[in-house]
Amino acid sequence: MMRSPAIDRRNFVKAAGLGFLATLAPRSLMALERADAVYASGIRAADGSFAVATVTERGEIVDQVKLPARAHGMASSAATGRTVAFARRPGTYAMIFDPRHKSEPIVISAREDRHFYGHGAFSADGRLLYASENDFDGNRGMIGIYDASNRFARIGEYETYGIGPHDMTVSDDGRLLIVANGGIETHPDFGRTKLNLGEMQPSLVLIDAATGALIEKHVLPAQWAALSTRHVDLDDKGRIWFACQYEGHRKDLPPLVGHFTKGEDLSFIDLPEQTTRRLANYVGAIAVNRREGLVGITSPKGGASVTIDAGTGKVLAETTIADAAGIAPAKSGFAVSSYDGDFLATRSDVAWDQHIVRL
Repeated sequence: MMRSPAIDRRNFVKAAGLGFLATLAPRSLMALERADAVYASGIRAADGSFAVATVTERGEIVDQVKLPARAHGMASSAATGRTVAFARRPGTYAMIFDPRHKSEPIVISAREDRHFYGHGAFSADGRLLYASENDFDGNRGMIGIYDASNRFARIGEYETYGIGPHDMTVSDDGRLLIVANGGIETHPDFGRTKLNLGEMQPSLVLIDAATGALIEKHVLPAQWAALSTRHVDLDDKGRIWFACQYEGHRKDLPPLVGHFTKGEDLSFIDLPEQTTRRLANYVGAIAVNRREGLVGITSPKGGASVTIDAGTGKVLAETTIADAAGIAPAKSGFAVSSYDGDFLATRSDVAWDQHIVRL
């Protein structure tokens, strides 16, 4: 069960301690005191520099940690409080930091023959960091494994049993790695160019976290081979929710959201036609509000966020948000950001990046 937002904030402040609080400006202290929850997200500042911002549910920026380049996905360890920002594909850095300033940031680099895909996750105990990576010469997806006890030295890797792994997560018991293989071939020599759109192989896989063995692989139906599986999250029943981006004809109406569990086939949500059109065949982020039984998705291309009942699959709300970017569970519903600088009711002189993590 997800903790209440107020407890999230109180735990964050307690763990941060007086040393961290003393570094904050009065305005930031006031924002933190009245916050319901605390988040982190990548930003581009007005001067063009990049950072990770700690931000309240109201969108008030509390603190910033500078980044070497643009970030994409975020992950946080409930066990240790550490958070990681991954470089945007095909970036080669990830920065691990403590939002409470308990330790100095650590920047790690991908292997020479790898690049990061912008996402990753901590093991349940926080001792390992998993990162989705590209073996670009071998054209295969990999999960890099990094040791948190040794400054996140790379200690191994697993195959993802597919091409173009993007988002990934870890089951609540820590036994499964859940990976969305987008099915798109890329190579750093060609930047962000998609090299195999006519022969995509999207899939969702379950991998044994202890051994790297493949447990299940779910390949999308042939009619939706152009439907790139991109982002995942878990609900309180252990169901894996996934969101997709369509690389086919713009007039098609593919299913964009679905779920599955171990031992069961993929099941797509039958979104209304008007909702699918509004999303412009592109879901940029997905989040589950476990406490309220909700699934939220955003589309920067469609300029919208959509809230779905996790039990019935019915659309409960649609909101117009220009350049909608990240989404994360809030006290009620979801906190949503935009590339334009909006974070719920607050507009800042920054561009929020694609994803938000709740601390």
